[in-house]
Amino acid sequence: MQVSPHEDENDLTEPDSEKRPPLLDQEFMIEDLLHEGQEIMAQVSKAPIGNKGARITTRVSLPGRFLVLMPTTNHIGVSRRIEDEDERRRLKEILTGLNPENYGIIARTAGEGINREKFSNEMDFLVSLWLDIQKKSANAPVPSLLHKELNVTLRAVRDLFTHEVDKLVIDSKKGYEEILKFLDTFMPRLKESVELYEESEPVFDAYNLESEISRALKKKVWLKSGGYIVIEHTEALVAIDVNTGRYVGRQSLEETILKTNLEAVKEIAYQIRLRDLGGLIIMDFIDMEKKSNRERVSNALEEALKKDRSKTHVLPMSELGLIQMTRKRTRETLNRMLCEPCYYCDGEGYLESRRTICYNIYRDIRRESGEMLAPYITLNVHPEIAELLLGEESSLVDSLEAALNKKIIVRPDSYFHLEQYEMYEMHKNHLDKEK
Repeated sequence: MQVSPHEDENDLTEPDSEKRPPLLDQEFMIEDLLHEGQEIMAQVSKAPIGNKGARITTRVSLPGRFLVLMPTTNHIGVSRRIEDEDERRRLKEILTGLNPENYGIIARTAGEGINREKFSNEMDFLVSLWLDIQKKSANAPVPSLLHKELNVTLRAVRDLFTHEVDKLVIDSKKGYEEILKFLDTFMPRLKESVELYEESEPVFDAYNLESEISRALKKKVWLKSGGYIVIEHTEALVAIDVNTGRYVGRQSLEETILKTNLEAVKEIAYQIRLRDLGGLIIMDFIDMEKKSNRERVSNALEEALKKDRSKTHVLPMSELGLIQMTRKRTRETLNRMLCEPCYYCDGEGYLESRRTICYNIYRDIRRESGEMLAPYITLNVHPEIAELLLGEESSLVDSLEAALNKKIIVRPDSYFHLEQYEMYEMHKNHLDKEK
């Protein structure tokens, strides 16, 4: 069974868990529960990321608009993003009354303020869906796909489309009709906020999305003040560095630094969500002398991250200006989805310098020259390398010719990669034919 991850299942505070699955409090060996050839129903709870495979679980969860049904567990929960205690109590009372089968239920963040009737309708739908999955499981061959999550368009409508959104614009007629049909079932009041885009100009250009995507793929992101942040991905973490750049300020240095850091906080929170950065994130802000200013930046970051639907945990800023945070990773980052490693540098991000390549060629010719009996050595290289060998580094070629007593012919080839070169021996008659 396939389903996309959602935040509310893991977004519970401890008091909201009425009962835990009995096995969680017992010690057991995995071989006591599973054996070769056993058939089990499992759900993909986390997509493959990098070299890590998909995460699967037998704790099935079925997300709806306002609820998450977890038929294999038995507890009532409320998303911790709903902070009002009276509302939390109201939701728990509603969910308790809707749960005769003792299923696990979570009220999602979108369920805040929703009446009992809507919860009841969605509960009936999710229970019906679960019974249908069980029915398929009883008769389906192994392996089989028992249930597939909504496509990305309807998933976005279900999880993100609220009364706080002014309008939803889509340029696909088919997608537009799917959304209206979906809303007709679950959120009919929001149908008027959906707009079909039919202009000749691409919708991404009309709403300036192309520039935002391009900006999200670059390491350096400029701030309005003239400062900038640099975002670097490593195997273990994401590093974000803040710099004043062109911004010099009009007041004291401390005020200039504070303003840059506070502006960077908003951009960092935005870029984290836009790029879907996850795991460990280290932010290196510009050093500030005053402890009160460091606290202002830390508090501003926590406030900016409240808009994030993924679970985050932020530590206070250190005296060195570092803030460590973690963010729940559920899928590949935007960079990994839209880009692939550079076939020039093999994803390293660097090429050898032109001078280094010239010296590599020098050593390679010296190494292979003993097997070359012809009086000429032809060297095919990238045009920029050819220019360097015949110009600033011509002494390398002269020294080789003197040491080997051979003539070296350098030929530029625009189809060559900068680091690529080839050499071969050539007799005089071959050279005369080429001329």
